[in-house]
Amino acid sequence: MSAKGVTQEYANSIIYDLEKAFWDERGKGARFRVTTIGRDYLRDKCLPQIKSKSLKDIIETIGRILQEEGIAENVSHEKDEQLLHMQVQGCLHQSVEKKMLSHGIEPFTCIPANILALAIEETLGYQVELSEIKIEDGKCRMLLVVFEKRPGE
Repeated sequence: MSAKGVTQEYANSIIYDLEKAFWDERGKGARFRVTTIGRDYLRDKCLPQIKSKSLKDIIETIGRILQEEGIAENVSHEKDEQLLHMQVQGCLHQSVEKKMLSHGIEPFTCIPANILALAIEETLGYQVELSEIKIEDGKCRMLLVVFEKRPGE
């Protein structure tokens, strides 16, 4: 491998090919198999920086890390009871999801949302479900549902 690494375009084209192949194999069921993508990154880069058990602090810490690492230009959120609305602007993976959309496939995975969901799950023990991903006005808008207690408890 060259000393300078690979281009973002190349990496995203490979991510697209993997996502598309998985979609072709599993269809909508693929979304339930990709929820842990980002776990190693979370454990290596993010968990050591989470110093609080406050949901708000965890969300803000992950947003800051995503920006500092160049994964996203801006990350914002709004919490409404169980619903967590997350917005990511300038995500370096957005081209993958746009290409999926151009082939008629709704986005079914979001690495920044996965990292946030995994951080909440591993730090607080809450279950988190990524229920919606939309790309609007150049921003990715995700809806996560945060279950402080597991259903049925």
